[in-house]
Amino acid sequence: MDLRAIGMGFAFALMWSSAFTSARIIVAAAPPLTTLSLRFFASGLLAVLIARMLGQSFRLTPAQWRATILFGICQNALYLGMNFVAMQTVEASLAAIIASTMPLVVGLVGWLVLRERIGWMGQAGLILGVIGVVIIMGARLQAGVDIWGVVLCVIGVLALGFATLALRSASSGGNLMAVVGLQMLIGGAVLAVFGAPFEAWEVTWSWQLIAAFTYTTLVPGLAATFVWFLLVERIGAVRAATFHFLNPVFGVAIAAALLGESLSLRDVVGVVVVTVAILLVQLARGDAKQT
Repeated sequence: MDLRAIGMGFAFALMWSSAFTSARIIVAAAPPLTTLSLRFFASGLLAVLIARMLGQSFRLTPAQWRATILFGICQNALYLGMNFVAMQTVEASLAAIIASTMPLVVGLVGWLVLRERIGWMGQAGLILGVIGVVIIMGARLQAGVDIWGVVLCVIGVLALGFATLALRSASSGGNLMAVVGLQMLIGGAVLAVFGAPFEAWEVTWSWQLIAAFTYTTLVPGLAATFVWFLLVERIGAVRAATFHFLNPVFGVAIAAALLGESLSLRDVVGVVVVTVAILLVQLARGDAKQT
């Protein structure tokens, strides 16, 4: 892994983790699904425009269309949709921690269902990950966390894990920005079906809301997705997923700094345990891939 890939990985993790804080600001002032749908339409149209300017083709192969539709539904509609709804009652730091367990979900399914060899290091990582989640959830349950919000976050991370497993061998075929734009438009369309008819358009306008919406549209929405696809094409999905171990650290730190969310000692211990667990699982998956 070269220095450029490392820089891209850190940049992705920082941008991706910051999305939880900006989302928390948005859902406190606007309907979650409708607002997220508008975000995807804005990001998707911008990506399509950039792809057109770059001369990229929108003629996708059947495999590319399947991957684009699946990614648009599972990541954008289900994963982010569930998280936006959940963060009406769940703190951004907790949502970030739950979402960061995606590599553990992928590793567990790969080990138990797909019979992938992950060795003792991977098995230790999965066990350690479960312990870390128990530590965090135990602390939050004692503090009175909203259970329904947690359930939505868990459903979201399962959807993201499913998309990751299904798309391990997918390729953009040289029209990366076009694929990014199309999967965002698909996610926006799915969310619009559920958001517009069932949510009241009640918005408390403020500069913080406008800034958060603009930021989440351009940075986590467009830039982070683009960097992620570039990173996967450069070093592969398994090695790229290693950078997810930074998400709980960055996500918790950003939420504490910008939203003033408090953290207990058990939260910090749990984050450290989950981070180490994700790293062990990803390193073990990388080793298994090479053998």
